[in-house]
Amino acid sequence: MSDLGIGMSDEPDPPRRGPRTGVRWDRLAAVAVAVIVVLGLAGYGVHAAYDKLVGGGGDFTGDGSGSVQVVIHDGDSAATIGQTLAAAGVVRSASAFTSAAAANPRSRQVAPGTYDLHEGMKASLALDLLLKPSSLVAYTVTIPEGFTADDIVARLAADTPISASSLRAVLRSPQGLQLSSYADGKPEGFLFPATYQIQPGTSALQALRMMVVRFNQAAQDVHLAAGARRVGLSEHDVVTLASIVQREGRLVSDYPKIAEVFLNRLHDGMRLDSDATLYYVLGPNHGPLTAGDLQLNSPYNTRLNPGLPPTPINSPGQAALEAVLHHAHNSYLYFVTIDKAGHTAYARTLSEFNALVAESRRNGVS
Repeated sequence: MSDLGIGMSDEPDPPRRGPRTGVRWDRLAAVAVAVIVVLGLAGYGVHAAYDKLVGGGGDFTGDGSGSVQVVIHDGDSAATIGQTLAAAGVVRSASAFTSAAAANPRSRQVAPGTYDLHEGMKASLALDLLLKPSSLVAYTVTIPEGFTADDIVARLAADTPISASSLRAVLRSPQGLQLSSYADGKPEGFLFPATYQIQPGTSALQALRMMVVRFNQAAQDVHLAAGARRVGLSEHDVVTLASIVQREGRLVSDYPKIAEVFLNRLHDGMRLDSDATLYYVLGPNHGPLTAGDLQLNSPYNTRLNPGLPPTPINSPGQAALEAVLHHAHNSYLYFVTIDKAGHTAYARTLSEFNALVAESRRNGVS
């Protein structure tokens, strides 16, 4: 036969796999690989998140950067704090923080509050910041002695995000303040003057309640109940008289003698004749009192009405409270501010008082 027939066969060719069959298997294999990869990545993500919040995620190495505020609640454990910090991105993992806390005996001293920290901090450095009072985010509010409730509202509204309207609403319905029973449900005089740290998110009720709590502490410190019995007044009357002393006195050293003058007048049945109680009604910027002012029909006009006014006229400080409870022991019935430095002179008779008034005017005081 010819060479053309070499290698040829009369048997039929074996069946061949079509091209679509081969592509289908390749795609299935690719999908399978992709699923495995996705599941692997998902598992890694879950594991990484778990590591971050619970443990095994390692630690950052530096001071971090930026600003992150975190809230630590009263009673939070080191593990809870670690989870809070990790969730906020402050530390890399909760376990890093708990390890740092275990190594630092002061970690138990972390106080509740809002803290200003950084992102990406080494856990031990984050703990150091939590232990620094300067890291606490708070509004510092100073309430001076002699502030009225209206003054306190204005100061809080100016120095914190708390609105004046919400503060006034609490003062109008003060049941939540838990005032002492002798306050008769009226907050004036029972919001203690001091410096307060107001945390972000503090409500009007909480802020004013802090001042009531502080007053109650001061009342215990000065032994108000026992002292009131000793001077023959109620606790309410002691606070009211202390508020008048606070307003009338210029120098703390004069407070006990001024308190004595008012106590002597009360015990002798004399009117107090205090300008301070009139200014409580007229306002501190009213200007010099006129003859018409002295005839004002008000229970706070102690030039017309005997005894004490119905409420304190401001928030007295501890020195004024103590001045009433530990007043001087003389027989003075009058006092006058005698010079521009604020010194006070005292008199037992009306003629002595008039002479002091003339001297005060010569000195340009009144």
